[in-house]
Amino acid sequence: MKFCMITTFFPPYNFGGDGIFIYRLVNELAKRGHQVDVVHCEDAYLLLQPKGPQGDFPCHENVRIHKLRSRFGFLSPLLTQQTGSPGFKSRALSDILDNSHYDVIHFHNMSLIGITALRYGSAVKLYTTHEHWLVCPMHVLWKNNKELCAEKSCFSCTLAWKRPPQLWRYTGLLQRMLREVDHFISPSRFTKQKHMAQGLDIPITHIPYFLPRRPSADCSPCEAGSASTGSHEFLFVGRLEKIKGVQDLIPLFRRRPTYRLSIAGDGTYAAELKEMAKGIQNIRFLGRCSHAQLSALYRKANAVIVPSICYEVFGIIIIEAFSYKTPVIVNNLGALPEVVHDSGGGIVYTGEGELERAVDTLAHNHELRDRLGQQGFEAYLKYWTEEYHCELYFELIDQIRKAKGLNLPGVVR
Repeated sequence: MKFCMITTFFPPYNFGGDGIFIYRLVNELAKRGHQVDVVHCEDAYLLLQPKGPQGDFPCHENVRIHKLRSRFGFLSPLLTQQTGSPGFKSRALSDILDNSHYDVIHFHNMSLIGITALRYGSAVKLYTTHEHWLVCPMHVLWKNNKELCAEKSCFSCTLAWKRPPQLWRYTGLLQRMLREVDHFISPSRFTKQKHMAQGLDIPITHIPYFLPRRPSADCSPCEAGSASTGSHEFLFVGRLEKIKGVQDLIPLFRRRPTYRLSIAGDGTYAAELKEMAKGIQNIRFLGRCSHAQLSALYRKANAVIVPSICYEVFGIIIIEAFSYKTPVIVNNLGALPEVVHDSGGGIVYTGEGELERAVDTLAHNHELRDRLGQQGFEAYLKYWTEEYHCELYFELIDQIRKAKGLNLPGVVR
């Protein structure tokens, strides 16, 4: 089959977990013998990161990359943000999608590609809700950049974020364009329900993210620091933004000088976090880490803490921890408790007191830590590998194909 993935960001021109997931999906499909084209907006990335891309992300030989560049540079994504249209990218997108005879066109982060691009092409059309952008101009339902969104006031909220209002959202354009998509995919039941609760009347199916299996030799039990050395190692992995909640961990580890918190990642909130943690010897900021470095950190941790204070759509870090038989401690918010409850691989907390008890428990109860880690690992193998994801993915494509009367090539599962 011939696929096309459309997304604003794609590694190495990427910031978040959605781009990493798309990269994994693209290469998994290519590995299975499919031809996969990827279209992403280089202008959008360079607007936000003028220094250019970081990291090396080789793709399978069956993958072809189309970078959208305009001679107008950063004006292109700014025009898209204001109009909902690809603008200067329209001709390039139309040429690719209307003339390449794809079997499946899969839309992802469309924020700086343009919602009207959904009408291009004739194929099975899918759209994955990696964020809450369809119901929130700021993507994350974080009102006025200071609290969870309980009641919508999008215009004033956008201004509070110091962003220009997206006037096209008030014209009915979004609703019209969503009708161009055959089916939507949600990474979690929570996110599916959140979109429906916000009034979107769309066909949407829950298909969770996946993490590719590592070679069996790399799936050995975790060597937790506490079990071998008596240390108490905890880990945060992710972008350093206020909504990720790392600031809530600092007072706890100040009170627990014999525990160590390693923070792997970078972001716009990093300087403030470092100032908050100044003088606390048992908190270390590691910045961006390589795969090998992260592997070692996961293996040594008593637990991975996911303290997000926003509505996460899934929590890819959770299944990364599970793949190393490392349990997690997660805030009772968004899709995070869903993943933990489905797996039995960690502890869900509400409030500072429960967080402190969870950390103390997994610092000292090695038997419980190992049991939770094993349960998480077994759930990962059952629900969050490429085999399970692709089975559901191709079943959905087949259902749409039959409903539309399309005759697609045989599916290589």
